[in-house]
Amino acid sequence: METDPQPALLTERLALWHPHPRDHAGLVDLLAPEAVRRHLGNRPTGAVEEFQRLLRNAGSWALYGYGIFTCRRRDDDAVIGIAGVFHSWRGFGEGLDDVPEAGWIFAESCWGQGLAREAMAAALDWFDQAHGPRRVACMIDGDNAPSLALAARLGFVAYAEQPDPGRDVPLLLLERNTGAA
Repeated sequence: METDPQPALLTERLALWHPHPRDHAGLVDLLAPEAVRRHLGNRPTGAVEEFQRLLRNAGSWALYGYGIFTCRRRDDDAVIGIAGVFHSWRGFGEGLDDVPEAGWIFAESCWGQGLAREAMAAALDWFDQAHGPRRVACMIDGDNAPSLALAARLGFVAYAEQPDPGRDVPLLLLERNTGAA
């Protein structure tokens, strides 16, 4: 399969690409550190799990016309994060079944640089232009203060909590309404 000829979106520092088979090794590396997975349930990961993530990311694009972008610096081919709006079905209702959901994961080496904000602002702007104003949900670990702060900056507000099995900290359910249903 040919590689994408160019990124789908460019920001000041980032190139956002549609999912591609070449992303697999980068996803494995991105999600390998425990610190990166800490607020994702800290479930074990490896080549199989990240291949499934790649297929889910690509599947959202194929079925719904939107999904997660693979993020790279404009001057480097290394995968440093994933970000975007994908189609979600979490299985616990509360407005997170069969809806657009925002999400982002960035390498620990990128934390505190505003890269997740830059990627998500571009992805949400693109989503609003391509799909019109509509509700987008988001789910964040209750003790993930940096992601909660970013969600607030992006216009998300909490609407419910969901227990996270095996943990004392709930998942916070957030939404961003742009004035349309």
